[in-house]
Amino acid sequence: MPLHTRASRHLQLLDRVVDSVGRGVRAGRRGVQDQILSATFLMVGLSTFFMSTVGVRLPIFQGPANEYIIPLLTLERSARMEVSITGRTRNSQTRVVHCDDAAVAVEYYANTTTNVTDLGKVLPMPKEFIYHHVQRMSGSLMAAGAVHFLIAVTGLAGCLLRFIGPVTIVPAITLVGLYIFKVVVRFSETFWGVAVLTAATGIILSLYLAKRSTPIPFWSRSKGFHIIWYPLHQVFALLIAMMVGWGVSAILTTADVLSSDRNNVQFYARTDTRSHVITNSPWFSFPYPGRFGAPSFDTGIFIGFLLATLMSILDSIGDYSACARTCYVPQPPNWALNRGLAVEGFMSFISGALGIGHATSSFGGNIGAMGLTRVASRRVFQGVGIMYVFFSIFNKFGAVFVTIPYSVLGGCQIVTIGLFIGIVLSNLQYIDLRSTRNVAIIGISLLVGLMIPHWMEKTPNGIRTGSIDLDRTIGILLTNPVFVGGFLACFLDNTVPGTLEERGLSKHSSKEELSKGPADDHFEEGLEVYDIPYVQKYMEKSRITKVCRIFPGGSSTSSSTSSDTTRDEEERLGCLKDGDTAGLHSTNM
Repeated sequence: MPLHTRASRHLQLLDRVVDSVGRGVRAGRRGVQDQILSATFLMVGLSTFFMSTVGVRLPIFQGPANEYIIPLLTLERSARMEVSITGRTRNSQTRVVHCDDAAVAVEYYANTTTNVTDLGKVLPMPKEFIYHHVQRMSGSLMAAGAVHFLIAVTGLAGCLLRFIGPVTIVPAITLVGLYIFKVVVRFSETFWGVAVLTAATGIILSLYLAKRSTPIPFWSRSKGFHIIWYPLHQVFALLIAMMVGWGVSAILTTADVLSSDRNNVQFYARTDTRSHVITNSPWFSFPYPGRFGAPSFDTGIFIGFLLATLMSILDSIGDYSACARTCYVPQPPNWALNRGLAVEGFMSFISGALGIGHATSSFGGNIGAMGLTRVASRRVFQGVGIMYVFFSIFNKFGAVFVTIPYSVLGGCQIVTIGLFIGIVLSNLQYIDLRSTRNVAIIGISLLVGLMIPHWMEKTPNGIRTGSIDLDRTIGILLTNPVFVGGFLACFLDNTVPGTLEERGLSKHSSKEELSKGPADDHFEEGLEVYDIPYVQKYMEKSRITKVCRIFPGGSSTSSSTSSDTTRDEEERLGCLKDGDTAGLHSTNM
């Protein structure tokens, strides 16, 4: 798939995640969100480049992890204090909303020369308060990224899969998709007509016309002018849908059909709503650690991020396996899996240092695109990574994509998130759905995962232990559906009696799934595809391989002889025994 197509498919997700980060830190100031977006571009570019170069070395796109949207939305709710507190500033009497400490905000503005009348009688969150929340998220994400990295280099990722199978993964990640609907509504409600049109265009092109080809006029010396048939409309389905929605939004904006009142929800469906971002964005800016101040730590945020990290690890392992099958290469050895996860963990740590507030993870949606287009190249993804780094440094180019109307983004999300939920549910094929045990665990986990967070939203002061910090930590956990549903599913799955086959952890099915290749048993490359050029043979001889499980042990490469291949196959299975990966499937979009 062309570079610009891959980039455009994910820019709408970047804006969605950055919007969630901004709301989570109460960043109403556009400048702060611009800085977060710039840093996000940088980390997406670096993660994608290094993942395909020194990570698992498969063509996998790295972007903001969907799993982190839930903790960010939870943080938004915990940080919000919608109170009607009136205080007198130097200019006039005003009401403070959306502030952790309204009284402090009143005092803050009382000591400034801010014209409150121009602010519409509502005090925006001071930048100092925003930085405080970013610092809490930064330190917590750095800690979660460090745990992610340690799990990878020590080889613990495979061992975790012995306790976390499809019965746990399905309700946990399904709850991510079900809760993201709030983000989709937030964008789509700006103008439902454009959102539905965008979604319908994408659905028609990608599903209804999936088996059709587009006639394309072509000329060559040998055949002259002729028609070639290619599913162009399917390859560019999302991009075409975005352009259609954007064009209709431009017409509605020009005709003044959409409200120009900033307080009206339709205002953000206009094409000129955020045009000032291009003007105000600097030509050159480079994100750096400590931009928002020294990182701090928050236990509740850390636990939420840690849960998202564990889900991201499971998701990435499934993505690596699916990508290898799509690329017609052997399944990645255990040390290659660990190396890919180590890159994700390290990049998540750097993301925290930059103040982004979300980790990076593999995107399974690109794997399906590769299967469709038959284009799977590391160089393409290395080029995509360089493109995102370019956008992060030269802000005006990246700012163009920020101007996409919210309704268009909402329409794209209807398609992509709907597909995301469907892919998650496809993991049910690995378990016995005739088992009352399995359907009961999944059903109860989904119900409780929706019920408890809903109760916490309705009763924010329902937890009273006598300790404010403990109340807040428990509140953040119980408002996180992934924690509630995933923890309950994991507990029940590992305590309620059931066979490995019943749970989707069959040893036979796992090794069969892991060892077999494509349908014709033909690989275009061997295990050497996972070797890092120039340094692999030196690292294999190093003693560090006994502690750091990101290279195969021994003095010979993994591809030298057939016996080495057998040895690496056994090493790859390692902790991944008893069918641990049978139920893993690509889930990120």
